[in-house]
Amino acid sequence: MAIIYRTSALASRHAEIGGELEDWNGMGTAWFYDPSDERAEADYLAVRTKAGLMDVSGLKKIHLVGPHAAAVIDRATTRNVDKIMPGRAVYACMLNDDGKFIDDCVIYRLSVNHWMVVHGTGTGHESLAMAAFGKNVSMIFDDDLHDMSLQGPLAVDFLEKHVPGIRDLAYFGILQTKIFGLPVMISRTGYTGERGYEIFCEARHAPQIWDQILENGKEMGIVPVQFSTLDLLRTESYLLFYPGDNSETYPFKDEPCGDTLWELGLDFTVSPGKTGFRGAENHYALKGRERFKIYGVRLEGTTPADMGAALVKDGETVGVVTFGMNSNLNEHNVGIARMPVECAVPGTKLSVRNEDGSEIACVAEEMPFYDKEKVIRAAKG
Repeated sequence: MAIIYRTSALASRHAEIGGELEDWNGMGTAWFYDPSDERAEADYLAVRTKAGLMDVSGLKKIHLVGPHAAAVIDRATTRNVDKIMPGRAVYACMLNDDGKFIDDCVIYRLSVNHWMVVHGTGTGHESLAMAAFGKNVSMIFDDDLHDMSLQGPLAVDFLEKHVPGIRDLAYFGILQTKIFGLPVMISRTGYTGERGYEIFCEARHAPQIWDQILENGKEMGIVPVQFSTLDLLRTESYLLFYPGDNSETYPFKDEPCGDTLWELGLDFTVSPGKTGFRGAENHYALKGRERFKIYGVRLEGTTPADMGAALVKDGETVGVVTFGMNSNLNEHNVGIARMPVECAVPGTKLSVRNEDGSEIACVAEEMPFYDKEKVIRAAKG
């Protein structure tokens, strides 16, 4: 049993609507308000067609402040931080000394010497702490800062009524502002593939902001969304979840856990020509030595692949589907899979074997399945 050592200020709000808090990243998180398929479908449709509000405060927020803050982040992450100006953010990865993935994060540059790194369940905090040792930098783990994610096509229409200039906020931009008279930082980020926003606030203000968004957004169809809905949204949007898509969950037969960015398709997070970050030499040396590839599968019919379903080719198990979902809205039945490099070619014929023994024909397909050109999440105006 995991020890839950972090508490969301919104815990009582989740309990009021049926949420049973389960551990995620050390924080009690509302995985489900209602575990039924009907609720999952309703939440999914809310985000894809209107807007949904999620409590993602379980993400870890780390401030780095001081003259050496940029050097610490430069060492620990794959991005060239000199390219990040105040008021901007960027998605990045962190590696171990072997050049293997240990965490992903969003790097926020709040001012010249004040940065914030927001990461998930990996060991990003520890890697930053190692890089910060002996440096002129303060490192603060900020659990008072709460994070609500408002995602969906109507999110900007709602926020426009309460936040001046929100339509001008570019993708991965940051706005220091207020909502309902309370101070917040809003970033144009999310984990759904939609045009979305994350609202950072003090813990003491989180319940009021949560209530006001739901009350004022009710007529627009804005609803609270359970955390598990992210799996449906991220799967069709090619957004990976550590450790659910990684070898920590699906270990290699004869090797220790650890995936390369080349295998995960995350090599784009390495700034061109960057060296000196943790694991850099081994990262570059591992190019072309992929043991598998993260790739998409499109299934026939409407029965989705089970989480962990076997991926089969010519009667032999060759990989695994880490998560599958069927969307009536987008008329596709798709999944994220770990498969041999030679199978990760569009049109490769495979099948999925679910836990009940049934097999579903599928083909390999490039991701994302939804918004392939990524124009929705980065829309302007």
